[in-house]
Amino acid sequence: MAVGSGLSTICYLPSTKTGGRAMLMPNRSKHRKVFKGRVRGPATTGNYIAFGQFALQAQGHERITSRQIESARQAMTRYVKRGGKIWIRIFPHTPVSRKALGTKMGSGKGNPEFFVAKVRPGTILFEMQGVPEETAREAMRLAAHKLPVKTKFLVKEDA
Repeated sequence: MAVGSGLSTICYLPSTKTGGRAMLMPNRSKHRKVFKGRVRGPATTGNYIAFGQFALQAQGHERITSRQIESARQAMTRYVKRGGKIWIRIFPHTPVSRKALGTKMGSGKGNPEFFVAKVRPGTILFEMQGVPEETAREAMRLAAHKLPVKTKFLVKEDA
């Protein structure tokens, strides 16, 4: 069962590893397997605070898995005790394939195992509003510990 419409939404998986919660993954994709590619250069899109008052910005290049995104979201939500509003600004579109353990070389590419979001320096990862700055700062710090990339806490400038 899926919530929403379009190519990218939350799909409910029968997995118990996420605690019965949905993991981020595309509903469908044009190609089942993709090339690894490279994550180079600064972010040209998604590099400004669009929705909330506080944000967590990536400071390096990295691939962030859907599990890491969900873990960071849970850490933030638990700290703010379900107060305020949180936006996830990245989505794991890219499938990563792995070969089975103990498989010999050759015989083609492995099957897709999980999905990642390719993040560049300057990309806004999460946004938050409706909580005091100290609370948001601590919640984002807890979320940053769950991510494989260095991050920076931002406050939206009132113009």
